[in-house]
Amino acid sequence: MISRAALHFWEEPCLSGEEGSGTVFFSGCNLRCVYCQNKEISRAAVGREVTEEELGKEFLRLQQMGANNINLVTPSHYYRQIRESLLLVKEKLKIPVVANTSSYDDTEVLKEMEGFIDIYLADFKYITPELAARYSNAADYPEIAKKAIAEMFRQVGDPEFDERGMMKKGIIVRNLLLPGHVKESKACVEYIYKTYGDSVYISLMNQYTPFKIPEEFRELNRKVTKREYARLVDYALELGITNAFIQEGDTAKESFIPEFET
Repeated sequence: MISRAALHFWEEPCLSGEEGSGTVFFSGCNLRCVYCQNKEISRAAVGREVTEEELGKEFLRLQQMGANNINLVTPSHYYRQIRESLLLVKEKLKIPVVANTSSYDDTEVLKEMEGFIDIYLADFKYITPELAARYSNAADYPEIAKKAIAEMFRQVGDPEFDERGMMKKGIIVRNLLLPGHVKESKACVEYIYKTYGDSVYISLMNQYTPFKIPEEFRELNRKVTKREYARLVDYALELGITNAFIQEGDTAKESFIPEFET
Protein backbone atom coordinates (compact mmCIF):
# COMPACT_ATOMS: atom_id res chain seq x y z
CA MET A 1 0.00 0.00 0.00
CA ILE A 2 1.43 3.38 -1.01
CA SER A 3 0.15 6.77 0.09
CA ARG A 4 2.09 9.10 -2.18
CA ALA A 5 4.47 8.92 -5.14
CA ALA A 6 5.88 12.26 -6.28
CA LEU A 7 8.98 14.40 -6.63
CA HIS A 8 10.30 15.59 -3.26
CA PHE A 9 12.66 18.57 -2.93
CA TRP A 10 13.54 18.60 0.79
CA GLU A 11 15.88 15.66 1.21
CA GLU A 12 19.63 16.17 1.58
CA PRO A 13 21.02 18.22 -1.37
CA CYS A 14 22.87 15.25 -2.90
CA LEU A 15 19.56 13.37 -3.13
CA SER A 16 17.01 16.02 -4.12
CA GLY A 17 19.17 18.28 -6.26
CA GLU A 18 17.17 20.65 -8.44
CA GLU A 19 15.09 17.93 -10.09
CA GLY A 20 13.78 16.29 -6.91
CA SER A 21 13.89 12.84 -5.36
CA GLY A 22 11.30 10.36 -6.62
CA THR A 23 9.69 9.50 -3.30
CA VAL A 24 7.27 6.66 -2.71
CA PHE A 25 5.65 6.79 0.74
CA PHE A 26 4.59 3.37 1.98
CA SER A 27 1.66 3.05 4.38
CA GLY A 28 2.27 1.63 7.82
CA CYS A 29 5.38 1.49 10.00
CA ASN A 30 7.04 -1.00 12.33
CA LEU A 31 7.72 1.68 14.95
CA ARG A 32 5.28 3.69 17.07
CA CYS A 33 7.08 6.98 17.63
CA VAL A 34 4.91 9.25 19.76
CA TYR A 35 6.10 12.31 17.81
CA CYS A 36 5.56 10.86 14.32
CA GLN A 37 4.73 13.57 11.79
CA ASN A 38 3.19 11.08 9.38
CA LYS A 39 0.75 9.38 11.77
CA GLU A 40 -1.91 9.72 9.12
CA ILE A 41 -0.24 6.95 7.14
CA SER A 42 2.03 5.24 9.68
CA ARG A 43 -0.84 4.18 11.95
CA ALA A 44 -3.57 3.53 9.39
CA ALA A 45 -4.15 1.95 6.01
CA VAL A 46 -4.22 5.24 4.11
CA GLY A 47 -3.42 5.17 0.42
CA ARG A 48 -3.96 2.66 -2.35
CA GLU A 49 -3.04 -0.94 -2.85
CA VAL A 50 -0.70 -1.70 -5.73
CA THR A 51 0.72 -4.88 -7.19
CA GLU A 52 4.45 -5.41 -7.60
CA GLU A 53 4.02 -4.63 -11.31
CA GLU A 54 2.14 -1.40 -10.60
CA LEU A 55 4.80 -0.32 -8.11
CA GLY A 56 7.47 -0.88 -10.74
CA LYS A 57 5.52 1.35 -13.13
CA GLU A 58 5.47 4.05 -10.46
CA PHE A 59 9.27 3.85 -10.30
CA LEU A 60 9.53 4.29 -14.06
CA ARG A 61 7.00 7.15 -14.01
CA LEU A 62 9.11 9.03 -11.45
CA GLN A 63 12.22 8.39 -13.52
CA GLN A 64 10.44 9.81 -16.56
CA MET A 65 9.57 12.92 -14.52
CA GLY A 66 13.29 13.56 -14.04
CA ALA A 67 13.78 12.21 -10.51
CA ASN A 68 17.38 11.87 -9.38
CA ASN A 69 16.58 8.62 -7.61
CA ILE A 70 13.79 6.37 -6.37
CA ASN A 71 13.30 7.14 -2.68
CA LEU A 72 11.53 4.38 -0.74
CA VAL A 73 10.10 5.99 2.41
CA THR A 74 9.41 3.60 5.31
CA PRO A 75 10.03 0.46 3.23
CA SER A 76 10.95 -1.98 6.02
CA HIS A 77 7.73 -4.02 6.05
CA TYR A 78 7.59 -4.18 2.24
CA TYR A 79 11.21 -4.97 1.31
CA ARG A 80 10.41 -8.31 -0.31
CA GLN A 81 7.59 -6.89 -2.45
CA ILE A 82 9.82 -3.94 -3.41
CA ARG A 83 12.52 -6.39 -4.46
CA GLU A 84 10.08 -8.08 -6.82
CA SER A 85 9.09 -4.71 -8.30
CA LEU A 86 12.72 -3.77 -8.86
CA LEU A 87 13.36 -7.10 -10.55
CA LEU A 88 10.57 -6.34 -13.01
CA VAL A 89 12.06 -2.97 -14.05
CA LYS A 90 15.79 -3.57 -13.59
CA GLU A 91 16.52 -3.22 -17.32
CA LYS A 92 14.71 0.13 -17.56
CA LEU A 93 15.49 1.78 -14.23
CA LYS A 94 18.69 3.81 -14.62
CA ILE A 95 18.69 5.91 -11.44
CA PRO A 96 19.82 4.95 -7.91
CA VAL A 97 17.39 3.40 -5.42
CA VAL A 98 17.30 4.87 -1.91
CA ALA A 99 16.01 3.03 1.16
CA ASN A 100 14.73 5.79 3.48
CA THR A 101 14.45 3.77 6.66
CA SER A 102 14.19 4.03 10.44
CA SER A 103 16.91 1.33 10.64
CA TYR A 104 14.57 -0.84 12.69
CA ASP A 105 15.31 -3.49 10.11
CA ASP A 106 15.87 -7.24 10.13
CA THR A 107 19.44 -7.81 8.92
CA GLU A 108 18.48 -11.08 7.22
CA VAL A 109 15.89 -9.22 5.13
CA LEU A 110 18.40 -6.47 4.38
CA LYS A 111 20.77 -9.11 3.02
CA GLU A 112 18.09 -10.06 0.49
CA MET A 113 18.13 -6.44 -0.76
CA GLU A 114 21.84 -6.47 -1.59
CA GLY A 115 22.30 -5.28 -5.15
CA PHE A 116 18.87 -3.64 -5.22
CA ILE A 117 19.57 -0.69 -2.91
CA ASP A 118 22.25 1.82 -3.92
CA ILE A 119 21.85 4.33 -1.10
CA TYR A 120 20.67 3.90 2.47
CA LEU A 121 19.16 7.00 4.07
CA ALA A 122 19.06 5.58 7.57
CA ASP A 123 17.91 6.98 10.89
CA PHE A 124 19.84 6.45 14.08
CA LYS A 125 17.23 7.71 16.51
CA TYR A 126 18.45 6.55 19.92
CA ILE A 127 21.41 4.93 21.59
CA THR A 128 19.75 4.27 24.97
CA PRO A 129 17.07 1.55 25.26
CA GLU A 130 15.12 3.57 27.83
CA LEU A 131 14.51 6.48 25.47
CA ALA A 132 13.74 4.13 22.58
CA ALA A 133 11.17 2.37 24.74
CA ARG A 134 9.57 5.60 25.94
CA TYR A 135 9.26 7.38 22.61
CA SER A 136 9.08 4.53 20.06
CA ASN A 137 7.91 1.52 22.07
CA ALA A 138 11.07 -0.33 21.01
CA ALA A 139 13.68 -0.85 23.73
CA ASP A 140 15.68 -3.01 21.32
CA TYR A 141 15.95 -0.22 18.73
CA PRO A 142 19.61 0.71 19.46
CA GLU A 143 20.81 -2.88 19.15
CA ILE A 144 18.81 -3.57 16.00
CA ALA A 145 19.72 -0.27 14.34
CA LYS A 146 23.44 -0.77 14.96
CA LYS A 147 23.33 -4.19 13.31
CA ALA A 148 21.19 -2.90 10.44
CA ILE A 149 23.49 0.02 9.69
CA ALA A 150 26.49 -2.33 9.75
CA GLU A 151 24.79 -4.50 7.14
CA MET A 152 23.92 -1.46 5.03
CA PHE A 153 27.55 -0.37 5.10
CA ARG A 154 28.74 -3.84 4.15
CA GLN A 155 26.53 -3.68 1.08
CA VAL A 156 27.24 -0.21 -0.29
CA GLY A 157 30.53 0.88 1.30
CA ASP A 158 32.09 4.29 0.75
CA PRO A 159 30.03 7.06 -0.86
CA GLU A 160 30.19 7.80 -4.58
CA PHE A 161 28.89 10.88 -6.40
CA ASP A 162 28.34 11.78 -10.04
CA GLU A 163 29.72 14.84 -11.80
CA ARG A 164 26.78 16.94 -10.54
CA GLY A 165 27.43 16.02 -6.91
CA MET A 166 24.45 13.68 -6.70
CA MET A 167 24.99 10.57 -4.61
CA LYS A 168 25.14 7.33 -6.58
CA LYS A 169 26.07 4.98 -3.73
CA GLY A 170 26.61 5.14 0.02
CA ILE A 171 24.98 5.79 3.38
CA ILE A 172 23.62 8.91 5.00
CA VAL A 173 22.77 8.45 8.68
CA ARG A 174 20.23 10.89 10.06
CA ASN A 175 19.70 11.92 13.65
CA LEU A 176 16.65 13.99 14.52
CA LEU A 177 17.40 16.15 17.56
CA LEU A 178 14.55 15.94 20.06
CA PRO A 179 13.87 18.84 22.47
CA GLY A 180 15.77 18.35 25.70
CA HIS A 181 17.85 15.48 24.35
CA VAL A 182 21.08 17.00 23.05
CA LYS A 183 23.07 14.46 25.07
CA GLU A 184 21.32 11.55 23.32
CA SER A 185 21.98 13.00 19.87
CA LYS A 186 25.62 13.65 20.74
CA ALA A 187 26.02 10.00 21.74
CA CYS A 188 24.37 8.82 18.51
CA VAL A 189 26.58 11.00 16.36
CA GLU A 190 29.70 9.96 18.25
CA TYR A 191 28.90 6.26 17.78
CA ILE A 192 28.37 6.61 14.03
CA TYR A 193 31.50 8.69 13.48
CA LYS A 194 33.77 6.55 15.65
CA THR A 195 32.45 3.40 13.95
CA TYR A 196 32.47 4.52 10.31
CA GLY A 197 34.49 7.74 10.15
CA ASP A 198 34.17 9.69 6.91
CA SER A 199 32.79 6.65 5.07
CA VAL A 200 29.30 7.60 6.23
CA TYR A 201 27.67 11.00 5.86
CA ILE A 202 25.86 12.25 8.96
CA SER A 203 22.76 14.44 8.72
CA LEU A 204 22.01 16.56 11.79
CA MET A 205 18.31 17.41 11.73
CA ASN A 206 16.67 20.27 13.60
CA GLN A 207 13.26 19.94 11.97
CA TYR A 208 11.44 18.30 14.87
CA THR A 209 7.84 19.51 14.81
CA PRO A 210 5.54 19.02 17.81
CA PHE A 211 2.52 17.43 16.16
CA LYS A 212 -0.39 16.12 18.23
CA ILE A 213 1.89 15.12 21.11
CA PRO A 214 0.09 13.10 23.83
CA GLU A 215 -0.05 14.82 27.22
CA GLU A 216 2.12 12.19 28.91
CA PHE A 217 4.98 13.25 26.61
CA ARG A 218 4.50 16.98 27.08
CA GLU A 219 8.28 17.49 27.31
CA LEU A 220 8.28 17.02 23.54
CA ASN A 221 5.59 19.61 22.94
CA ARG A 222 7.99 22.32 21.78
CA LYS A 223 10.46 22.95 18.99
CA VAL A 224 14.20 22.45 19.35
CA THR A 225 15.91 25.70 20.30
CA LYS A 226 18.68 27.26 18.23
CA ARG A 227 21.00 26.84 21.19
CA GLU A 228 20.28 23.11 21.45
CA TYR A 229 21.00 22.58 17.78
CA ALA A 230 24.15 24.71 17.94
CA ARG A 231 25.44 22.55 20.79
CA LEU A 232 24.98 19.44 18.66
CA VAL A 233 26.64 20.99 15.61
CA ASP A 234 29.56 22.25 17.69
CA TYR A 235 30.03 18.78 19.16
CA ALA A 236 30.09 17.23 15.68
CA LEU A 237 32.78 19.71 14.66
CA GLU A 238 34.77 18.95 17.81
CA LEU A 239 34.71 15.25 16.91
CA GLY A 240 36.25 16.14 13.57
CA ILE A 241 33.25 15.29 11.39
CA THR A 242 33.53 16.80 7.92
CA ASN A 243 31.06 14.70 5.91
CA ALA A 244 27.87 16.10 7.36
CA PHE A 245 24.69 17.89 6.45
CA ILE A 246 23.59 20.75 8.71
CA GLN A 247 20.20 22.43 8.46
CA GLU A 248 19.87 26.19 8.47
CA GLY A 249 16.82 28.31 9.11
CA ASP A 250 13.41 27.33 10.49
CA THR A 251 12.59 23.88 9.13
CA ALA A 252 10.19 22.91 11.93
CA LYS A 253 7.00 23.64 10.08
CA GLU A 254 3.96 21.54 9.33
CA SER A 255 4.22 22.69 5.71
CA PHE A 256 7.10 20.24 5.30
CA ILE A 257 4.69 17.38 5.98
CA PRO A 258 3.35 16.19 2.61
CA GLU A 259 -0.31 15.61 1.95
CA PHE A 260 -1.14 11.97 1.46
CA GLU A 261 -3.63 10.27 -0.80
CA THR A 262 -6.75 8.66 0.65
